This record gives sequence, structure tokens and C-alpha cells, in this order.
Amino acid sequence: MRLFLFVALFAALATVVFAWTKEDHEIFDIVSALEASEGPGTTFYSWLDVPPTASLAEINKAYRKKSMQLHPDKNPGVKGIQERFARLGIIANILRSSEGRKRYDFFYKNGVPKWRGTGYYYSRFRPGLAMVLMFLVILTSGLQYLVQKVNYRRDLEKVRKTMQDARLAAWGPKMMPLEGRRKVKVNLGGGPRIDEGGNIMAGKMVDMVVDGNGIYLCDGAEVHLLDETSAIPPAISRTWFVSLVGGLVRRKPSDKEVVEESEEGSESGGGGADTAVGEPARRAFVSKVGGRRRRARAGK
Repeated sequence: MRLFLFVALFAALATVVFAWTKEDHEIFDIVSALEASEGPGTTFYSWLDVPPTASLAEINKAYRKKSMQLHPDKNPGVKGIQERFARLGIIANILRSSEGRKRYDFFYKNGVPKWRGTGYYYSRFRPGLAMVLMFLVILTSGLQYLVQKVNYRRDLEKVRKTMQDARLAAWGPKMMPLEGRRKVKVNLGGGPRIDEGGNIMAGKMVDMVVDGNGIYLCDGAEVHLLDETSAIPPAISRTWFVSLVGGLVRRKPSDKEVVEESEEGSESGGGGADTAVGEPARRAFVSKVGGRRRRARAGK
């Protein structure tokens, strides 16, 4: 969750910091149109046939000469001449303005950016509401999946370390497997704490049982199997949009089905009650180690 918030905050800040102005967008459009019309690499200066250090007088002289060549009256029937003549006037106005020329010279020296900001593309392509919503759904779902992946790796490492610490406490430094069940205490980490006797203990200690290759976490009277499947792997089905759609399309059981399920529960001798009793213990176990857990009996 923290990573998701960090990425969202960084994206918002980057959008603000690297946002281009309306004048920049105009330059982007003219640069793209000029290269498409006159050839790749064509610049304002090369099209006017003046150096980048040209004075205002030189730019005006080059503009007058170019405008006579491209005037529609002197080029009747030439395709695209109106657009080229209008583009010439815009370029001349940009270079005549000290601020406009300063902005163009920045992109002339550093290159026009590949990514020109969401506002630039939105104003030109005008995506519909459905497309915008689809983009946001894909973006947020992708970020959520990335967070799941990071959390899975972290939880998997935590589970592996807990299992290793339990074996070390039960078998000793040589890690030679011993027969029989051995109950040990394992430190799950965290800050120092005070035990029942008033002694300062490091981290959070939990009771665990090592029985051969099986490692179990004790939670009161219940025992839960701990293995690598305890960490929840990332899944597209658990992203917010897919979960929302799944919840909406999930069919609500009819009254007849509810009655039948109630009758089956009564005939089974209260099997549902056992599940209800075990669920709180499962939730407590999940909070200790983190992730999906499987219940099991240690004396198997």
C-alpha cells in the first residue's frame, strides 16, 4: 500500500514538474508539422535559411523572401501551399518574439521531448470518457498488481526465515533433523518487549512446533502448518476492478437454495459451526506471519 501511494504521489509530482505550457504545445505542433511537410530534421532556422544566431532583421528579411516563394497567389493549384504559407507566418512570429524564440531555442538545442504531457495528447486526441476510465482502470490495477508482487516476495522471505529459525531452534547449529516433536520459540522480529517476568525480550516471540519436515505455528489450542504456500502470490483476480466485477456478477442464491443449504447443515451435525470456530484462529495466524495459511494437525 505504501509503495502504491509513493508511485501515485511521484506520478502526480512528475506531471506538475514536467508539465509544458500552451506555448510549448504550439511549438511541438509546428515542429511536427514542419518535419512532416519539409522533411525530417527541418528546423525553423534551416527552413528560413538563416543561422540560429540570426538577428531580428535577418529573420524578417528571410521571412519576406520565403513568403514570396510560398504565397498561394504565386502557386495556384499547389497542394498544401495554404498550410505551408500559414505555418511560415506562425514560425516567423515565434522567432520575432524574444520569449517565443527563447522557448524554441531550448527545444532546438535539447530536442523536442518524446513525452509531451497528458494535457498535450488529451487536447489533441480527445479520448472519450470510456477510454479515460479504461486507462485509469488499467493503470491502477497494474500498480496494485505490482504492489502485490512486492508484498509476495517480502512475505515469502519472511516465511522462509521463520521456518529456518524454527529448525535452528529445534535442531541446533548443525541443523541435523531430530525425531519427534519439538516445541520452540521463534522471534518474528519487531522492537524490544517485556515478558511476563519483567525481562526485556527482543522482538515478538511465537510458539512453534517442529515435527520432522513439518513446521507448525501454535495459536492457542490450534496448530497451523507453515510452508511457502503461506505467502499469497500476486493475482490479477485480486486487483480491485476484477474483484469488483466478480462481486457484481456473482449470483445471489435463491431462497430455495438457502433453505436447502440450511437443511444440509443440520443433517451434517453442525459441521458449519466448526468452520466458524476455526476462522478466528486462522485470522490470528495470518496476522502473525502474513499471507495465506493452511490449518493442519501436528500429530500427523
